[in-house]
Amino acid sequence: MAWLYQRKWLFIRLPVICCAAMAIALLWHVAYPMPPNHLSISSAGKGGAYYRMAQQYAHVFASRGVQLDVQESEGSQENIERLSNRQAPSDLALMQGGFGYLGASGKRDRSRIETLANVDTEAVWIFSRNRSITSLNQLKGLRVAIGSPRSGNRKVALMLFDQARVDLKDLTLMPYMGPESVEALRKELVDVVILVIPRESTTLQGMLSVPGIQLANLQRSAAITERNRYLETSLLAHGALAAGVPARDTSMLTMSTSLVAREGLHPALKRLAISVAMEVNNKGSLFHRAGDFPSLRRVDFPTAPTARSTLAQGLPWHERVLPFWWGQLAERVLLLVLPIVLVALWLMRRIPDYMRWALQSRVNRWYGELKFIENDLSQQNISGLDLTRFMSRLNGIDAALLAFRCPKDLMVHCYTLHQHIDFVRQRLYRMRGR
Repeated sequence: MAWLYQRKWLFIRLPVICCAAMAIALLWHVAYPMPPNHLSISSAGKGGAYYRMAQQYAHVFASRGVQLDVQESEGSQENIERLSNRQAPSDLALMQGGFGYLGASGKRDRSRIETLANVDTEAVWIFSRNRSITSLNQLKGLRVAIGSPRSGNRKVALMLFDQARVDLKDLTLMPYMGPESVEALRKELVDVVILVIPRESTTLQGMLSVPGIQLANLQRSAAITERNRYLETSLLAHGALAAGVPARDTSMLTMSTSLVAREGLHPALKRLAISVAMEVNNKGSLFHRAGDFPSLRRVDFPTAPTARSTLAQGLPWHERVLPFWWGQLAERVLLLVLPIVLVALWLMRRIPDYMRWALQSRVNRWYGELKFIENDLSQQNISGLDLTRFMSRLNGIDAALLAFRCPKDLMVHCYTLHQHIDFVRQRLYRMRGR
């Protein structure tokens, strides 16, 4: 132990430093990794409301030091497939209502997707030219544009046809959506267009410019919302869209647009995405007031663990005060690096202290034995045999002390012990000569 204590920097403190560095590196990269600085979000086609909203997100993300790639898609069905793809998943997506467990006929969705927040309201718009439509049964024999096969627009339209018991054989379904549907209705290539879009959509603005446009006012819309929990009923006032559109107060079917994330996305990035949504989606619109969104009302997928606390309290203090990356670095320094460094410093001090104490205790034990010999010498009637026994014990202590590799810290104690041993030995010699 004395040899090890003399080389404490090489064999004690340096290994502790190496172990601490390895523990920090392992925990940093495996258990508590830094979030990536590159994300992707699956939105919709260029020109759509989802795509524009994703572009706004990308701008705010960039101001926080994170790059957000906006991916085009055919709609919510493709978005959900990208999020669930284990090989090359998208990180975020904008999702139309009805694709999670609220729209799955009571069966909870088991995909690896979490809701971060509902961010907007979309309405089901049914436009026609020169036709007043109050029931889906009036669409029989007409050409109806319901969107592409993988779009949420098409899913809602097919759901409405099914619940109204409209046989698809009686319809001519067209894949037009977005601006294409506007031109198709304008050129009379279709008779009716069903759109699921927010009020701010440029497609809606284009639709209102079509001559003779009329907005359907479906009867018994409350019954539809009862059967489809992701749908709600909202009132659209006369002339709210344009002069004379709609022609009367109209009951509209509406649903929430959700910002969702794959389950494995880093929690810090989920919090950041929610914070970005709070900055982008806090304005009012035709079907909701300012401040209603983001929210977690009637979510369509399981809620992310950090979503409610972030919406209620905002980002943690270090992520509010510091830039995003500096905040993440400070969090790991405080929670990971600092505790390990403190433990390492404590071990670097306490292990040598313990070894020094153990070595000091060994010297103290020899002092104790020497003290016992001195006490025995002070007794009366000591025989020559006793003196020989004392000398043997004294020589044993002296031999052990000579074999002891005394550290520099204990040199003074060992030298003093040598002097005391010589003093007692001389006393024994004098007692033998009497």
